Amino acid sequence: MNDADASLELTILMPCLNEAETLEVCIRKAQGFLARTGIAGEVLISDNGSTDGSQEIARRLGARVSDAPRRGYGAALINGIESARGRYIIMGDADDSYDFEHLEPFVERLRAGADLVMGNRFQGGIAPGAMPPLHRYLGNPVLSGIGQLFFRPNIGDFHCGLRGFNRDRIRDLDLQTTGMEFASEMVVKASLARYQIEEVPTTLKKDGRSRPPHLRSWHDGWRHLRFLLLFAPRWLFVYPGLVAFILGAVTVAVLTFGGVEIAGVGFDVTTMVYASALCVIGYQSLLFFWLTKLFATQEGFLPASDRYRSIVDRWSTERGILLGLALFVAGVVVGIVQVVRWGSIDFGQQNPAEAVRVAVPSALGIVLGFQTLMMSFFSGVLTTPRRETVPEATIEG
Repeated sequence: MNDADASLELTILMPCLNEAETLEVCIRKAQGFLARTGIAGEVLISDNGSTDGSQEIARRLGARVSDAPRRGYGAALINGIESARGRYIIMGDADDSYDFEHLEPFVERLRAGADLVMGNRFQGGIAPGAMPPLHRYLGNPVLSGIGQLFFRPNIGDFHCGLRGFNRDRIRDLDLQTTGMEFASEMVVKASLARYQIEEVPTTLKKDGRSRPPHLRSWHDGWRHLRFLLLFAPRWLFVYPGLVAFILGAVTVAVLTFGGVEIAGVGFDVTTMVYASALCVIGYQSLLFFWLTKLFATQEGFLPASDRYRSIVDRWSTERGILLGLALFVAGVVVGIVQVVRWGSIDFGQQNPAEAVRVAVPSALGIVLGFQTLMMSFFSGVLTTPRRETVPEATIEG
């Protein structure tokens, strides 16, 4: 891990994979910006295994080249961030689509204390043909809207590739993704860490390459969406789970006392069966949230709020087991009562609707109780104190 060079303020970082067609113009623009503004900086190319001579072009122009050991957009940027010598980093693709000649707004915001400065292409201007209609009118707005809803970074262009950041602050986030999700991970983790995130207008023009871009619209779009959902467990598990659980439980509770009619439509034991299934699905979703949150906070994937830590401190495996046993026993008791009532008529013919009306709450209690028991034991495994791994001592001969 390289330390920042105290004499360098800025690293202009470009990930590169076979960009020989456009790399030279990008480097010259970045170098021209540094020369014109007098900023002490460097141009760093994080190469991802180019086979078209991109490395030689960069070195010939005086840029520094760092070879990324792993393939992938995120891997190249992680390597570049680790190799950068400047206090601040501005990253951008080496396809000549981003404006490396006018980076002053990024530097000004970084100097003023921003941790992450995002470019906004929709504010600065998108040249004709620079962004496919699918990305411009569907992919980017939808993913940016979801990102804003989930994490509140207060930015309008979640996936702009031209962005600046404080090198040490971003390194503290311990970014991990090696693919296109890296762009989302940076914003998401910065938001969760309550970093100061700002936005400046920037432009986007059609890239200068003759070959298709590395980005695959639907594949990479799904990967970004999946990443956003995984880092927002409340939206993935809690909110839909609560709706399903409450709706199912209330419906079962109401229909236990008899069928109802709403706007001329009757609801009875058949509805009760489906409502119990909805209740179980919702409950499972809530249990998945609890286990996901426990694991993610234990491993450092997600930050833990003070409120969440207080809940975890009050919760214990034993309390979960007692709650599960209570639900399980309640379900069994209801089932026993039903069998006793059946025995009172010498196990003869029962009213099917009335039998189902009692059996559904009984089965629901048994299922929810068993799920709670298993979740409690598993959460106990996740929260068992472990010895931290200590590096072996170096033995000097």
